[in-house]
Amino acid sequence: MANKTHDTVSALEDKAILVSLVTDSVKRSGIDPEESLQELVQLAETAGVEVLDVITQNRETPDSKWFIGKGKVEELRMAIDGLGASTAIFDQELSGAQVRNLEEALDVKIIDRTQLILDIFAQRAKTREGIIQVELAQLTYLLPRLSGHGKNLSRLGGGIGTRGPGESKLETDRRHIRDRISDLKRQLDEVTRHRKLHRERRKKSGAIQVALVGYTNAGKSTLLNRLTASDVYVENQLFATLDPTSRVLELPSGKEVVLTDTVGFIQNLPHDLIAAFRATLEEANEADLILHVVDASSTMRESQMDVVQSILEDLGAAEKPQIVLFNKKDACQPEQLEMLPSGDGYLKISAYDEADLNTVREVIQDRLSGGNVRFRIPADRGDLHAVVYRVGDVLEQSFDENDLIYEVRINTADYEKSGYLLEDFIDK
Repeated sequence: MANKTHDTVSALEDKAILVSLVTDSVKRSGIDPEESLQELVQLAETAGVEVLDVITQNRETPDSKWFIGKGKVEELRMAIDGLGASTAIFDQELSGAQVRNLEEALDVKIIDRTQLILDIFAQRAKTREGIIQVELAQLTYLLPRLSGHGKNLSRLGGGIGTRGPGESKLETDRRHIRDRISDLKRQLDEVTRHRKLHRERRKKSGAIQVALVGYTNAGKSTLLNRLTASDVYVENQLFATLDPTSRVLELPSGKEVVLTDTVGFIQNLPHDLIAAFRATLEEANEADLILHVVDASSTMRESQMDVVQSILEDLGAAEKPQIVLFNKKDACQPEQLEMLPSGDGYLKISAYDEADLNTVREVIQDRLSGGNVRFRIPADRGDLHAVVYRVGDVLEQSFDENDLIYEVRINTADYEKSGYLLEDFIDK
């Protein structure tokens, strides 16, 4: 992990030219190359890099040796010399051989999109779990590419691409790195086990879990802060939140639920990173309700929503009850707001509008509610009277001979846990 002084130096040193290769396979994938490149600019700036220029090339397939064509390599070399760039960042993943060939031809550090994202995560990881996950993802990514990262490893204090596991670990033999990966996986399993136990304790205590998910920089952390009066770190950058953060959210009825902020999603998220961060993202999988936060003002809104849904499917969480929150409505033009879906399951909000926040709380409460149910419980069944109060909010209570009559607004998640005990006592 880099210290603050090192980060400051890196920000001054790293000047990059961004490179994007648009191939037939990229076009078929449904990824918009322009959107991806725009995102690469944001990623670079988030990593503390000054972007000097952007170069694109269209080819049917990547060049096996250079990735881009040899003529484009020469164009890139001239741009690097003319602008004084120290780094070239590619929007697609490179092989170790391609990195080595490009370094020899250009005499600058070569970084691809995956390594850039991993570097940002290395800067942002704060908890033990996050730090382990980042190092595991970096080593898994670098192991088959060791021979192609000579210049990256030789530049001490070289900023992006050199943070995280450190030079000494990467220059040792492959067996040592494989051993380190195995050790990290064992550590991560232990941390994951503790997190799982913590989640199980929350469930046993009757805590209802609501997860905030969404594309990076959609405003999840701001929403968490505003809904729960917290002070979670917020920054207008990609991946400002890396480790999941949970806070208590009080609903209008007075009932409390656990609201968890998760790491932001992004298109072309490195496969190794998805695998390494699965434990973190499982907060979404364990949730009783998912709040999908969308930056309504983004020109890439629809593709970002597709990315989030795709990752939720990978996690097995796509079928969870979900509310879509179109955030940042204050940054939208009226015609933008009109184009957004509306109706049940969709809300247009600003995290800074108190009335909107109250609406979010009410909609969460309504979605968790299974409607009103009337129970007739014999007066001598004290055990069941306690259960009635566990499964929802008692709206009304009355007596009828030897029975107590309860009018209850059911909380679906609570009812699923212990409502079966009351099935025979529903007053129809």
